[in-house]
Amino acid sequence: MSKQTDFSEHINNGYATKGVSIILGGAILEGEALPNTHVKIPLKTLNRHGLIAGATGTGKTKTIQVLSEQLSSFGIPVLMMDIKGDFSGIAAVGEEKSFIAERHAKITLPFEPQSFPVELMTLSAQDGVRMRATVSEFGPVLFSRILDLNDTQAGVVSVIFKYCDDKKMPLLDLKDVKKLINYITEEGKEEISADYGKISTSTTGIILRKIIELEQQGGDIFFGEKSFEIDDLMRIDENGKGYVNILRLTDIQDKPKLFSTFMLSLLAEIYQQMPEKGDADQPELVVFIDEAHLIFDQASKALLDQIETIIKLIRSKGIGVYFVTQNPMDVPKGVLAQLGLKIQHALRAFTANDRQAIKQTADNYPTSDYYQTDEVLTSLGIGEAFVTALNEKGVPTPLAATMMRAPMSRMDVLTESEISEINTKSKLVKKYAEEIDRESAYEILNKKIEEANQAAEEVEPVEEKRKSNEPSTAEVIGKSVTKVVTSASFIRGVFGILTKLFKK
Repeated sequence: MSKQTDFSEHINNGYATKGVSIILGGAILEGEALPNTHVKIPLKTLNRHGLIAGATGTGKTKTIQVLSEQLSSFGIPVLMMDIKGDFSGIAAVGEEKSFIAERHAKITLPFEPQSFPVELMTLSAQDGVRMRATVSEFGPVLFSRILDLNDTQAGVVSVIFKYCDDKKMPLLDLKDVKKLINYITEEGKEEISADYGKISTSTTGIILRKIIELEQQGGDIFFGEKSFEIDDLMRIDENGKGYVNILRLTDIQDKPKLFSTFMLSLLAEIYQQMPEKGDADQPELVVFIDEAHLIFDQASKALLDQIETIIKLIRSKGIGVYFVTQNPMDVPKGVLAQLGLKIQHALRAFTANDRQAIKQTADNYPTSDYYQTDEVLTSLGIGEAFVTALNEKGVPTPLAATMMRAPMSRMDVLTESEISEINTKSKLVKKYAEEIDRESAYEILNKKIEEANQAAEEVEPVEEKRKSNEPSTAEVIGKSVTKVVTSASFIRGVFGILTKLFKK
């Protein structure tokens, strides 16, 4: 048996599936793709999360596009967090160019140009489906972790949430929180101290500064109503294709706090609302987080712990989360250990640190009799990647250098007119376009303070009138002296003294 035949059998056995699977491409040996040696991922394991890594320009975005197309074709919705803004072409039909035809001939896969249903979403003021959340939906623990507060400061945030619950005051946006902080340190200080204990002004000052920092990164736009409903991510079109929801984040690359805030709140909300699925035949939703280092670089230890916890738990709800980054070392070890599918595009060794990172990356993959992993990592071409996944029994598949199939949709971004057309037709754009500013903690507290001030103003004239009707101090003293001088006891006392003097 030749080496190629042996390798082909090794891959086909390792990636064999009984259920439905998606095909990523064809396996490569010694730089050549072998025909009919396909790398397949079972749908039922796609909720086990994954990593897509590689240097700039090695094909990560096109890999995400291929995965999203395959998922959509099986009626599985996708949420893609698009930092660079180069993913929108999935909404347009692709073109079979000569290099695509040649690639697909090598891996013996047909190429069928097509488009996929898309919703364009935004966290900012740019066009698209506006995604918002209320402060109340975050809850005190998550809100404190996003602000990176210590235990004492987080305790004050818990008091704020408890006070709002007790007083039936909705806590919707950041101005509500800021107003409450001012209230508990000024007008409502005695009320809070009596019912919830004393609160240090230095502590509230730190919390306020943290909120202003989040506000400056766009939190004032994100927090509020109408709050986004998770069910709107789970839509299927009339042809049975899952919607690809593209969250365009090109204008918040310098606002990692807002990005991590949204991502964590979304995953927490999905986890809370979605029912348990166990080991279903396919995932309910797959989330791709591009430029994932933006989350982890700025995250506190508490926030990282929260992310790791959610990643561990959300799998049982049928949700797959995939991190996309240049270097797999960008992802914390605790999170990396939870990832079932790993797609590693080429890495470049320009420095000693790069070579060390490549060695560490190679150590994270299964050993193979067919590859010197660290050497192959630097020689992979564009659109080629190492792949390892979990089979239907949860066992890691053999390491396979893979020539990835080409996207069936457009490998370029949409024009402004095409983006506008998608937004014009979208029902979700209309649904979430309206900004609602109903009565919440801010308005209720302003009204309460105003009523207290009015009551104080009404009391003052009464006090002044009472004071004007009261005699002056001189008058009081004069009347007191007169009363004493004219009293019978005083007169009797005086006459008694005079009588003793005259007898002498």
